[in-house]
Amino acid sequence: MTTTPPQDRHFDALASRFAEKIYGGAKGAIRLAVLQADLKEALPARPLRVLDVGAGLGHMSLWLAQQGHQVTLAEPAAPMLDGASARFAEAGLAATFVQAPWQDLLGELTAPFDLVLCHAVLEWLAEPPAILPVLHQLTAPGGWLSLAFYNRDALVYRNLLKGHFRKLRREHFAGEGQSLTPQRPLDPRELALQLDDWFAVEAQSGVRVFHDYMPAEFQSRAELTDLLEMELAHRRHPAFAGLGRYLHWLCRPRLDVLQRPA
Repeated sequence: MTTTPPQDRHFDALASRFAEKIYGGAKGAIRLAVLQADLKEALPARPLRVLDVGAGLGHMSLWLAQQGHQVTLAEPAAPMLDGASARFAEAGLAATFVQAPWQDLLGELTAPFDLVLCHAVLEWLAEPPAILPVLHQLTAPGGWLSLAFYNRDALVYRNLLKGHFRKLRREHFAGEGQSLTPQRPLDPRELALQLDDWFAVEAQSGVRVFHDYMPAEFQSRAELTDLLEMELAHRRHPAFAGLGRYLHWLCRPRLDVLQRPA
């Protein structure tokens, strides 16, 4: 009996569900607020060439275009890219749209870019470490990689709180079928070791460090402005940042990669 090798997950048929689930409430608002706050702190005050890898519906790219940056969106799923294009058209802003998986980007684009976004992509890949050297080639020396990924530690903790001990013993965390639960949650320690060959991490934040652990009754009563204030205030707290449902790492490309022995 042969087994089908794991494949990267694309969202061709789930664009509207993705939009509603991810960006239809407080979760998406918190995610955008943390990512934007981190980038505001780190980026220089000049127009940058920006590449958004796995851009989805273009929320972050649109925000960056509104700041005056030159944005390229790369997304393999046509419905997602169409949604992003419509979002830009409605805002009256220009961008470059490329329908391609990450494996094709070096052949499709004129690299490198001052800022490369790779948000909520790694956890949907069959082999997440394989994208790292490509991201390195796409990022200019002295540029930035903004890397956000689904945090396995947070998933473990949430299952502990729910008493899902059998699931924890099986270590079965991946979503299946049409689920929007990522197929490959990432262990931040393993990723840090893999990333170290290509990038140095200069800043780290947790995304939704407490919101997802709140009882539903408290979530429903909380004002969004209060949630955003508290999430931003605690996103880098040493006790809470690692509990973020996603982790956001701002990275610089290592300049000695080409000189390293193979």
